[in-house]
Amino acid sequence: MSDFQIYLGLGFDHITDPNGYDHILFVVALCAIYAFRDWKKVLVLITAFTLGHSVTLALATLKLITYRSDIIELLIPITIFATAVANFSDTSTGESKSPKLRYIFAACFGLIHGMGFSNYLRSLLGEQESIVMPLFSFNVGLELGQLVIVAIALGIASLFIEIIKLKRLTWNHLISGIVAGMALSLILNNELFRTLMGLPVE
Repeated sequence: MSDFQIYLGLGFDHITDPNGYDHILFVVALCAIYAFRDWKKVLVLITAFTLGHSVTLALATLKLITYRSDIIELLIPITIFATAVANFSDTSTGESKSPKLRYIFAACFGLIHGMGFSNYLRSLLGEQESIVMPLFSFNVGLELGQLVIVAIALGIASLFIEIIKLKRLTWNHLISGIVAGMALSLILNNELFRTLMGLPVE
């Protein structure tokens, strides 16, 4: 197996790993107001997120930017919570009231998630001299995994909306509420958050 295939697989496994479900939650939150027939809108939205996290993944992995990992670990669930809560303002037809703003937020939140991805990739690279190929293949793996998550999320949404005839607004509120609750739990149990709030750290 080539290095390309190895890092592609690692990228795919990282974003689809149920044990590190924060990135999965974010993608689900992005897709919550859509069904399969809205795939073009979702493609634009996911592309905006991809552009954002690709930039910081590259910059951080190449050590062109530095940051505190504990801050990123707190910001990631905050982006999930904010996205899920924002879904409650969208219409029952699945149309965002401000689609351009939604794309901008997806790209900006992608910048934060990219730094989260880079933590894992840098731990894999160690002192490896050339990181361009691993960086590229890892990112491709991330995108493939992301597309799988999107396809599953839209497929389930279409099952409930198109076949079971659940109202889109009800589906949106149900999924967004679940995601928001899970994200809030991640925030409240985050070590940095608890330290800042003067709460005991487990």
